[in-house]
Amino acid sequence: MQENEFQALTPPQIVEYLDEYIIGQKEAKKTIAIALRNRYRRFLLSKELQEEITPKNILMIGSTGVGKTEIARRMAKMLKLPFIKVEASKYTEVGFVGRDVESMIRDLVNTSYALVQKEFQEENLEQIEDYIITKITKKLLPPLPSGATEEKKNDYENSFIGMKQKVKNGDMDHLKIEIEINKKSDFSDFGLPPELSKAQESIVKIIAPNQSVKKEVTIKEAKELLHSEALENSLDQEAIKIEALKRAENGGIVFIDEIDKIALSNKDSSRSDPSKEGVQRDLLPIVEGSNVQTKLGQIKTDHILFIAAGAFHFSKPSDLIPELQGRFPLRVELSNLTQEAMFQILTKTKNSILKQYQALLEIEGVKLVFEDEAILELAKLSIYANQKTEDIGARRLHTTIEKVLEEISFNAHDHKGETITVTADLVREKLAHLVENVDLARYIL
Repeated sequence: MQENEFQALTPPQIVEYLDEYIIGQKEAKKTIAIALRNRYRRFLLSKELQEEITPKNILMIGSTGVGKTEIARRMAKMLKLPFIKVEASKYTEVGFVGRDVESMIRDLVNTSYALVQKEFQEENLEQIEDYIITKITKKLLPPLPSGATEEKKNDYENSFIGMKQKVKNGDMDHLKIEIEINKKSDFSDFGLPPELSKAQESIVKIIAPNQSVKKEVTIKEAKELLHSEALENSLDQEAIKIEALKRAENGGIVFIDEIDKIALSNKDSSRSDPSKEGVQRDLLPIVEGSNVQTKLGQIKTDHILFIAAGAFHFSKPSDLIPELQGRFPLRVELSNLTQEAMFQILTKTKNSILKQYQALLEIEGVKLVFEDEAILELAKLSIYANQKTEDIGARRLHTTIEKVLEEISFNAHDHKGETITVTADLVREKLAHLVENVDLARYIL
């Protein structure tokens, strides 16, 4: 992995970036920023010392909707690192039907492969386009007969170059040609162990083997249809696999949500199948560092960063098995959102939900304006709804705003060219009675 892939951002720069999307939660941002910077620092050390330094995994404690997942997701996106979010409660103990914990590593490798393939594709756009244009041009020009004179060969080459330019410019897009498309068997491994994945792939190939299909299409359509074939033939697939494994192994981040759902509190005497403790014990070697076999090859999990998160309303971190607790040495508690935080989420974050709605209605020619008092009322009633029903943090804003703008959005086509102002009175009119009625709020908000 190249050093510049981590972009060498300092912790304050990482926090500054996260501040654009997440309000508050300074301690969590600082912890994440230091963890990322340490990964960069590790790459500047000798190979011997690199192997000794393992990531300091993080346990984030906080209610739903306070920014746990968003912090990790934005961080991974910023640095172009393979990132997956999984839910601990969805995994089963080895021996039970369901997804085993190793499948999260296979999912991470798949994500890494898609990320690296996209980068290779962007770096080789000209090569991919040239493959497509050349193939189409060969369809338009009949091959040169064998034994042609040198003069005819030169004429043919000039004609080919001229035709190729016309195809590239789109001058020939309206013409129809017959192309052969390789239809691959639709197969996905769904995170299965490699041995089962290969068996499933073999069965799929027997039932629906790869086929070549001839189609008469316009040249414009052919450019799209030949894209997958161009990717396969223009890119170094082996290099992509090697880089994807390396990227997942050294820069991968696994965000394990709902870790509290597999904790066993003193009050919890259930040993439902699969057992919670069994999932924890299966998770332990993955987090400690082990080898996992994937479709792309074997991957070591020693340097993958694991971030676990949970609300811990009915259990506490100490209810996890001691060995697993020890693998998450960094702990941060995220605070619940206040009315002021809700207001800032609506007004200060980049691409906030209000800006999203304004952009959507602008497509209809409607200018949407929010008065400050209306935004304050939205924040206030969203917090109140969280207190009266389940506290889902900032996610409540999506439901309250949708309710306020429902009629405006529905009839937007009738208001083209108009400016619609959302007032505090409108917010109260749409939400107050719903928030007051606990039963209605539970189902509607």
